[in-house]
Amino acid sequence: MSHTPDAAVADRLVEKARTARRNAYCPYSRFAVGAALLAESGRIYTGANCENAAFGAGICAERAALSAAVTAGERRFLLLAVAAGDKPVTPCGICRQMLAEFGDLTVICAAAEGDQRLVTPLSSLLPHAFTAFSPER
Repeated sequence: MSHTPDAAVADRLVEKARTARRNAYCPYSRFAVGAALLAESGRIYTGANCENAAFGAGICAERAALSAAVTAGERRFLLLAVAAGDKPVTPCGICRQMLAEFGDLTVICAAAEGDQRLVTPLSSLLPHAFTAFSPER
């Protein structure tokens, strides 16, 4: 279930996303993205986009962070921060669908620098998410 993030927690998550963004591998688009995902356990998992000459083989920062969290055994998430661009950008459709697999969470979209942010529930970004079943959450 999404919730309104505490300002200090949101700031910390955005900073982690911005730090991860510095490690993005994006020689084709030159659009670096970082993400930081806060699990219910309190652990934070980060990811950066990683492009490939075969464009479909790349991975977004959000899915990289989610994959790291799932690999560590996490299944419940509270917040996701995404940092990229001159203005806040939202996760792509594939990332939205992947995140929705684990329920609704709050998404903080931040510009790469500065205070511009959009805070929204994932369910607002993907109002009719496909669900084949309800996995154990």
